[in-house]
Amino acid sequence: MPSPAESPLAGWAACGGMALTGRADGPPLASPGDPAGAVRRALAAFAADTGTAPERLPDHRLLGERAASAGFGRRAPRSVGGAFRILSCKDGPVGVSLARPTDVELVPALIEDGDGGDPWAAVTGWAAGQVAADAVGRAQLLGIPACSVPATPGGAEDEQAVHRARQVTAVGGPRRANGLPPLVVDLSALWAGPLCAHLLGLTGARVVKVESPDRPDGARSGPPAFYDLLHTGHASVSLDLTSPRGRDALLRLVERADVVLESSRSRALRRMGVLAEEAVDRGTVWTSITAYGRSGPWSERVGFGDDVAAAAGLVVRDPATGEPLPCGDALADPLTGVAAAAATAAALREGHGRLIDLAMRDVAVSAATAPGPEPHTVRRCPDGTWRVETEHTRFPVRAPRARSPQGPAPALGADNAAFTGDDA
Repeated sequence: MPSPAESPLAGWAACGGMALTGRADGPPLASPGDPAGAVRRALAAFAADTGTAPERLPDHRLLGERAASAGFGRRAPRSVGGAFRILSCKDGPVGVSLARPTDVELVPALIEDGDGGDPWAAVTGWAAGQVAADAVGRAQLLGIPACSVPATPGGAEDEQAVHRARQVTAVGGPRRANGLPPLVVDLSALWAGPLCAHLLGLTGARVVKVESPDRPDGARSGPPAFYDLLHTGHASVSLDLTSPRGRDALLRLVERADVVLESSRSRALRRMGVLAEEAVDRGTVWTSITAYGRSGPWSERVGFGDDVAAAAGLVVRDPATGEPLPCGDALADPLTGVAAAAATAAALREGHGRLIDLAMRDVAVSAATAPGPEPHTVRRCPDGTWRVETEHTRFPVRAPRARSPQGPAPALGADNAAFTGDDA
């Protein structure tokens, strides 16, 4: 039997994820599968491939760092961040994220009604009269993140899963040797991609974050300490990608890169002439992070960490009602960020270009379907904390904790002159 430090349940209780799962007035709940173990294993592989001492890297507690930075706790039926809920349709549950102002603005179009009232009340009432697949299809057509929530972790195989099972990964040209640490051009945003860039930066990689001046990374408006944590020591370049000058500067950066991280749907970059396949042929490791994959029938679907985790069946059940509830904080994001770092490090070690197509749902499915927690009870202690008891041991449910940033993140465009020759 695994020791408590190794078991899925003990890892979940220790990482802060369990404290973030469940209703505020109820006990913390165990996740399906082994999210904490997935992070530990990916970080171990990353450390081995980069020759980095494990103590220089974070551990599975990174699953709770965003919530800790923001001061969030569990608040089911809402997600920890408040922007995601699981709703009931006529034939099963669906997950919906209203994370952006544009998502809320689209609610009247989604439900073909609307009186300017509570958007969640409106969407909940609308969903109750819909078939789940139709509700998800309509939301995705409008660009609102939505998913069907399977009854079991992983769920049944769907058309996108079939497509991805048939994919073959091609190896590109040899990596250019210049004696310098890898140059990572980070085109990603929010959590998964920046976490990957952060981990690569901890091993000595040079990281350049590229943003648009009119649409910077939305995480800049989140908890400042968390943004600083993931971006300390990185360079910041701001490019107007609607202009030929900005697109040319982006192309030059990509041509210099040893690694490109991006989280865009593939056609967005193609329209600007940025082709992953050409970069891979030059020896670049191109790590793509999307909700459901770069190709296939769901390649244009949008998704965030909470709804994609729900799409993977990485949800918990209310002990009283059996209804599905969100699990942890946007789990598909940190799970994918660590997986992306491990895959990127392995490709760099191999010395050839590679297109790494990481679907957040696939990563979440892997964590959700791993062997999960043993039978247990959760008890409240006299001091108000919680502990887990199994047949063989007991251990506390730890609150989420965040590392302290080692300095401030760069201001938007602070390094334009160094990387583009442009001060603005």
